[in-house]
Amino acid sequence: MDFNKAALEMHQQHPGKVGIVSRVAVKTREDLSTAYTPGVAEPCRKIVQNPDDVYKYTCKGRMVAVVSNGTAVLGLGDIGPEAALPVMEGKAVLFKEFADVDAFPICLNTKDPAEVIAVCKAIAPSFGGINLEDIKSPECFEIEQTLERELDIPVFHDDQHGTAIVVTAALINALRVVGKTMEQARIVLNGPGAAGTAIIKMLMNAGAKDIIAVDQFGTLYKGCNSAEAHKNWLGEVTNPRQIRGGLAEAIAGADVFIGVSRPGCLTGELCRTMAKDAIVFAMANPTPEIMPDEAKAAGVRVIATGRSDFPNQVNNVLCFPGLFKGALRVRARDINPRMKVAAAYAIADLVSDEERSEEYIIPGAFDPRVAQAVADAVAKAARESGSARI
Repeated sequence: MDFNKAALEMHQQHPGKVGIVSRVAVKTREDLSTAYTPGVAEPCRKIVQNPDDVYKYTCKGRMVAVVSNGTAVLGLGDIGPEAALPVMEGKAVLFKEFADVDAFPICLNTKDPAEVIAVCKAIAPSFGGINLEDIKSPECFEIEQTLERELDIPVFHDDQHGTAIVVTAALINALRVVGKTMEQARIVLNGPGAAGTAIIKMLMNAGAKDIIAVDQFGTLYKGCNSAEAHKNWLGEVTNPRQIRGGLAEAIAGADVFIGVSRPGCLTGELCRTMAKDAIVFAMANPTPEIMPDEAKAAGVRVIATGRSDFPNQVNNVLCFPGLFKGALRVRARDINPRMKVAAAYAIADLVSDEERSEEYIIPGAFDPRVAQAVADAVAKAARESGSARI
């Protein structure tokens, strides 16, 4: 099927994938007076008296803003806010379809992090959470960190943390398949941008001890003196054996390769230098770092990609709908590391011991159990970690 052609036809036939649907009927004079003036003044007065009542009387508690400036749209790059709008609409559709969470796309005509921050803070009263999307690195780090610090609602950059959560879920099960542990595994991550950095942080929170990050210039290590601050930080907290060189030096003897980088950078020859029962997550899209058949031929035991036409698809839709559903349910103040780890294990544990195999380490995107399992785990972790308000 030509999905590009099909998508173009669908978007032409139905301009805009999202719209507003009223949850109340306005068919009579009484309906009008209750939904709008004069009756609407009463919930307004209640909220003035108790601002938390905004959750009781409005859509805030179930509404997420999907915010982007279109500077890093997957596979397309910096295409601007108008061109990014179909993606943000699609994200809102997935929120609704998979977790019954209402979401609204908001595309901003600015590349200035301070302006993105200011807009998000200004619109926050209307939303129970903010999902940042397709904002380039390193600006995305500053934007998210500032909003997390200054807002009292969850702020979540899905390109970073949604990817990290699903990668962690898949790796938990891949390691179970090969009989290794997170603490013992030697992990190489190629491409420490926004997603790669979040994956490393997530794996460390899940117990990983030996991670080497490799960028286009080589391994990151203490004193690597990168022009990017987050890479200097990675150099300080990863690479415990202080391996220097490129991907070839990093991957020799490694148990796990995680690629969020570029097509074809991992070869069968490099795979053969990895440890026995190696795991490869080749997630460059649409063309992975190595094709599954080549990796298998080189002795890789478990391989995952970001594509739906191969087994073990690492897909963010397994995470963000249920994660926000759980966070909104308990009016979480943020989405903290404990909640993220809980989400990863909720996804992983849906694959039973009997089902788990080299070809099945993660549930499919349409598994109806996923969003609820993630929501329940996230809500529980929010309560236990003190993030929940109810």
